[in-house]
Parts: sequence; C-alpha cells; structure tokens
Amino acid sequence: MPSLKEIKGRIASVNSTRKITSAMKMVASSKLHHAQVMIENMLPYETMLEHILKSFLAAEAEAQTIYDQPRPVKRVALVVYASNSSLCGGFNANVIKLMQQTVNEFSHLGKDNIIVYPIGRKVAEKVAKLGLNSGGDFTALVDKPNVQECIALAQELGEKFAKGEIDRVDLIYHHFKSAGSQVLTRKTFLPIDISEELDSDKERDLSSNIVTKEAQEYLKKRRRKEDEEKKHDDVKPLNDNFIVEPDMSTVLSLLIPKLAHLMLYTALLDSVASEHAARMVAMQTATDNADELLRELNLQYNKSRQQAITSELLDIVGGTVNN
Repeated sequence: MPSLKEIKGRIASVNSTRKITSAMKMVASSKLHHAQVMIENMLPYETMLEHILKSFLAAEAEAQTIYDQPRPVKRVALVVYASNSSLCGGFNANVIKLMQQTVNEFSHLGKDNIIVYPIGRKVAEKVAKLGLNSGGDFTALVDKPNVQECIALAQELGEKFAKGEIDRVDLIYHHFKSAGSQVLTRKTFLPIDISEELDSDKERDLSSNIVTKEAQEYLKKRRRKEDEEKKHDDVKPLNDNFIVEPDMSTVLSLLIPKLAHLMLYTALLDSVASEHAARMVAMQTATDNADELLRELNLQYNKSRQQAITSELLDIVGGTVNN
C-alpha cells in the first residue's frame, strides 16, 4: 500500500496535469470559435457560387470543359489535410489511415505515379516515412489558413491536370459538422463533378462549441426540421430563356476554377475547425478523467490518514494499558 507521502505527491502531479489539460481545452475552444467564424464568413461566397452553377445546370446547358472530363488514371495526386501538433485524439491517425488505404488502392500505378500534397506536419512526416512523393511543404497553411495559397495550389493542380501530368486528384480531410461531429471524407477534386459537389453535405453548426448530449439532441432536431424545409426548396431555372454571354463554355471555364479554389479552401477550414474540436473534446475527456482520479486519490489519502491515526491511537491506548 502506498504511503501518505506517495499519495500526496501523486495528487499534486494529477492536479498539475489537470491544470494543463483544462487550459488546453479552453485554448482549443477559443481557436474553434475563430475557425467557425472563418467558415461562416466564407459561406455567403459559397452559397452564391452554388446558386449560379445550379442555375446553369437547371437551364440544361450542355457545356464541357477539360476540368470535368474523366480519363484513364495513370498518375494520381492526393491532397491530405492533418494538423501540425498532436493531443487531438484520433484526428491525425484517422487521416493517415485513410491516406494509406487510398495509396494501397492506387498501388498498381507504382509509387512514382502517386504524389501526396501534405497539408500539416503530421501527414508530411508520414509521407516521408513511407517514401512517397511529396508535392511540397504546406505546414504553415494549417496554422494560418490563407486563401491565396489555396488558389496557388489549385492552379498548380489544374495546370498539371490540363497538361496530362495528373489524371486524378483526391482530397482527404475531416468535414466539420459541429463541435461534436467531424466526418472523415474522401472527395474527388479533379476531374470536377459539378452535380456531386452541389449535392454534397453542407450541414454545419457554427453557433456552438458545446459537445454535451443535450446539445447534440437539439442539433439533431434542428437538422430534421431543416431537411423538411429543404424538400420544398428545389432550384429552378431563372427563366426559360436563360442567356449567357459570351457563351456557356467560357463562363463555366471561369467558374469551375473558382469552384476548385473554393473546394480546397473549404476543406482547409473544415480540417482546421475539426482539429480544434477534436482537441477540445480530447482535453475535456482528459480533464474529466483527472477529476475522477483525484476523487479516488483523495479518498485513498483520507482512508490511509485515518488508518494511520487509528494505529497511533491504538499504540497509545495499548501502551497505557500495559503500564
């Protein structure tokens, strides 16, 4: 049985750890709020672009560009989003696992024909360890999301796709739904399927970072209500005589690259928000575990102290009787 001094030392150690996890939870909560604000600021642009493209599709315009034409896959690029730091539960492990599964899926092409663009230090380290081709260093993008760098990356991928150097590009990231729900996602970036992108899951809760059971039940009820409303909100053509100048192909050739930029930037913001949410939950769990451990240690300390006092009293009483 441990001595009182050992138990007291362990209580002090757990208390110190609890302070750290509690502070990290609050920091992650603050960063999550900023990430949610960034997503919320991006949504009006996303909504308007989606409306324009839906209008074009609803007009039944048969326009084609090089970016939406599938072709035989000989070279593949993967854009994988992870974090620069750890202590965020299974966030990085899940992304790396899906990346490895995707690499194995294209293993028949050979390692030289698979390029990984690692956004985040954790995935960059794994890419180097596996000996895969890396498309560059994008670790700074996680700490400071920048739309200009996303545009540059999208242009680089688009140029390689147009020249035939890459035949397919996939995105691997966590889609942020709410503070308590992040969905690991694999999406085809190039060739772009406009209809698939417009039908993708847009559900988000950007108003709260609470992960309690009551909050989740409230979100579920609200989503059911929103789903019912969406059934009656189908997109229709603006009019029967939809006119586009100079022509539909030219307009789509400009809008599709903008959609590509938006896809990369949205995935980055989703990944950043998911990282902070995962870290917040992990640190909250660690803090709760520390509280439970402290309760057990304090109980054990009190029992041991009471036992020591009782033993001393028995020794004194026994000595008095003997005398």
